[in-house]
Amino acid sequence: MRAMVLQAPAPIEEAPLRLEEVEKPAPRAGEVLVRVLACGVCRTDLHTVEGDLSLPKLPLVPGHQVVGIVEQLGEGVSGLSLGQRVGIPWLHWACGQCSFCRRRQENLCPEAQFTGLHVDGGYAECVLGCEDFVYPISATLSPVEATPLLCGGVIGYRAFRLSGVAPEERLGIWGFGSSAHIVLQVARFLDCEVYVFTRGEQHRALAEQLGAAWVGRPDDEPPGPVDGGIIFAPAGELVPLALKALRKGGTLALAGIYMTPIPQMCYDLLYQERALKSVANSTRQDVRDFLQIAAAAGIRTTTQVYRLEEANQALLDLKQGRLSASAVLDLSSP
Repeated sequence: MRAMVLQAPAPIEEAPLRLEEVEKPAPRAGEVLVRVLACGVCRTDLHTVEGDLSLPKLPLVPGHQVVGIVEQLGEGVSGLSLGQRVGIPWLHWACGQCSFCRRRQENLCPEAQFTGLHVDGGYAECVLGCEDFVYPISATLSPVEATPLLCGGVIGYRAFRLSGVAPEERLGIWGFGSSAHIVLQVARFLDCEVYVFTRGEQHRALAEQLGAAWVGRPDDEPPGPVDGGIIFAPAGELVPLALKALRKGGTLALAGIYMTPIPQMCYDLLYQERALKSVANSTRQDVRDFLQIAAAAGIRTTTQVYRLEEANQALLDLKQGRLSASAVLDLSSP
């Protein structure tokens, strides 16, 4: 089968992913083999390819927003069926035995494995998934449209929950990429007002189209304080700016797996019981709950399609800020 393989991390400008013919994997007990129809391109993939994250295995096939069709069942699999449309997100497996797993916080499991990091991911024609971490995907969205839900959507939803923003309250969003434009739709569905802070003119225009009550640049002063906030951009310098806009007792969630250093700042920005909370991965329940909300809310995604062999270009466009939509590798046609 064809796959985009990383042999060694390097700047994406050097096109480190190579199209290779690799052996199709066979599912073991509890696993399914999924024929990939589409795979989203995520900033975490960029951090993986460029070596910002420690890589537990090489060579590696990135990609963790996978929509496909179950092609083969491993021994003991009963909850999924051949031909079923499914999604595979970032969390590939957790031990089920540690204190975090017992508290249903498997996203914090010290033995957790992640798709496109510990195991080969969806920049390939087929991928393996563990039955308990593979999710039915509705046919109401095309495979390309559904892929952003599995990372940007799910992580954004968890960040939204951790921000503590309730219906009729105000959410602040810093950075407006794939995850943020989905969260804005969720927040509007739940009757929240949304302020969006982003540098890109196209991103500000999209935020307005999706129902943001106010849009501005990261250093602009909003009309009023936000009740909770989410930083999606991997830029530590945004933290003081976001805290400045946060009301007393509000929570600022940091949604990225990677962030540049947070600058030294005055304690007054954090005082009055403001809280900073990082977002680490997602639980299975997050995925289930979000997919239900996404269906009820009629969440729509905006995508820019690339062929499998164009994965380097998709990541480069992401890095250089040329995307106004979620990049997706489309493998649905030869």
